[in-house]
Amino acid sequence: MKQQKSILTFLLIFPVTWCSVAFGQTEQQTKELRNATLQEVIAYALVNKPGVQQSLIDEEIGERDIKSALSGWFPQITGSANYNYNLKQQVSVLTTGGQSQTLVLGTKNTSAFTLQADQKFLDAGLIQASKASKYYRQQYQQNTENTKINTVVGVSKAYFDVLSSNEQLKIINENIARLEKQFKDAKAQYENGLVDKTDYQRAQISLSNSKADKKRAEELIKYKYAYLKELIGYAGNTDISLNFDAVKMENEILLDTNQRETYENRVEYRLLQTQKQLQHLNTSYNKWSFLPNISGFINYNWNYLNNNFADLYNKNYPSSLFGLRLNMPIFQGTKRIQELKKSQLQEQRIDLDLVNIKNQIKTQYEAAMATYKATLNDWKTAGANVAISQQVYQTIKLQYDEGIKTYLDLMTSETDLRTAQLNYLNTLYSLLSSRLDVQQALGTITVNQ
Repeated sequence: MKQQKSILTFLLIFPVTWCSVAFGQTEQQTKELRNATLQEVIAYALVNKPGVQQSLIDEEIGERDIKSALSGWFPQITGSANYNYNLKQQVSVLTTGGQSQTLVLGTKNTSAFTLQADQKFLDAGLIQASKASKYYRQQYQQNTENTKINTVVGVSKAYFDVLSSNEQLKIINENIARLEKQFKDAKAQYENGLVDKTDYQRAQISLSNSKADKKRAEELIKYKYAYLKELIGYAGNTDISLNFDAVKMENEILLDTNQRETYENRVEYRLLQTQKQLQHLNTSYNKWSFLPNISGFINYNWNYLNNNFADLYNKNYPSSLFGLRLNMPIFQGTKRIQELKKSQLQEQRIDLDLVNIKNQIKTQYEAAMATYKATLNDWKTAGANVAISQQVYQTIKLQYDEGIKTYLDLMTSETDLRTAQLNYLNTLYSLLSSRLDVQQALGTITVNQ
C-alpha cells in the first residue's frame, strides 16, 4: 500500500517538476538582453552559442566513448539458444563376437540454452584505453576551452564594433544638427542679400552628404547587431540593446607591454602536448601488441534431448564448463613492427608541430604587441586632434559670424572636426581589438573575463 502511494505521489509531482524545468530552460533561452554590458553579452554567449554547446556535447560524447572502451574490463555475459532437428541421425557400428550391430546415436530433437561469462585479464587494447582515458578527457576539455576563448574574443570585438558604430552615428547626428543650423543661417543671409548663393548651396550639399552618411551608418548598424546576435546565439527576432561605458573602457585600455609570451598559457600548445601524450600511448600499445591476450570464461548449459518434440523440454541434461584462453600472435607479416615504426614517426611529427606552434605564438605576440603600441599612439594623437579641432571650429565659427572668415573656412573646420571625432572612435575600436589580440597571444584570456 505504501509503495502504491509513493508511486502515485511521484506520478503527480513529476509532471509539475518537468514543466518547471522546461519552463526554466525556455525562459533562459528566450531571455532578452536589455542595456547589456560586455560581461553580460559574453556570459550569454558562453551558454547559448551553438558552437559552445556543441563543444560541451562533444565532452559528453567523449566521456561515453571512454566508458565504452573501458567496459571491456567488465565481465561480458552472453546468452544463446538453439534447436536442431536431425533429418538423418548418425549411426555407429558395434562388432561383438563376430557379429555387427548398428547403433543410432542421439535423438531426433535437440535443444540447448547457454549462459556464458567471459573475463579479460590481459589485453593490449584495454590497457591503452585505461591509460589514455585521462588524456582524452583533457583533450575534450581543452577543445571546449579553446572554443570559449575564441567566443570571448569574437563577441568582444563585435560588441566594440557595434558600440563604436553607435557613437559614430551620434557624431553624424551632431554634424547634421550643425549643418542644418548653418544651412538655415546661410539661406537667411542669402535671402537678405548679405551673401551670394554659393554659401547656401555648399551648406545644402554638405547637409545632403551627411544625411546619406547617416543612412549608410544606420544600415550597417543593423548588420552589426545581426552579426553580434549570431555570435552569441541570440534569437533572431528578439531585440537587443547594449550598454557602453566609454570611461570604463578607456580606463581598461592600458596593459603591461613588458609581459612575454608563455607557451603553456596557450590552449593550442597544451592541446598539442595532449596529442603527443596520446600518440606516445599509441606507440606503447603497438609494443604491448606483442604480449599474449589472456581471458577466462565460465558457462552453464541446459541441454534437452528427445525423439518426440512434444516431450523435448520435459527433462534437462545440464553441463557446465570453466576455462582459460591464451592467444599468442606469433607472426603477422611484420604488421606490428610497421605500425610501431609509424607511431614513432608520428611522435616525431608532433614534436615538430610543437616547435612550429612556438614560433607561431611568438610571431603572433610580436605582431599583436606592435599593433597595440602603434594603435595606442594613434589613439592618443586622435584624442589630442579632437580637442584641437573643437577649438579651431569654435574659433572659426565665431569669426564667420563676425564676417571675418569665409563659409569655406567654416566648412573646412567642421569637416576636420568630424574627421577627428570619427578617427578617434576608429582608433579606440582598433585599440580595444588589438588589446584583445595581445591578451589572446599571451594566453591570459579566460572565460571569466
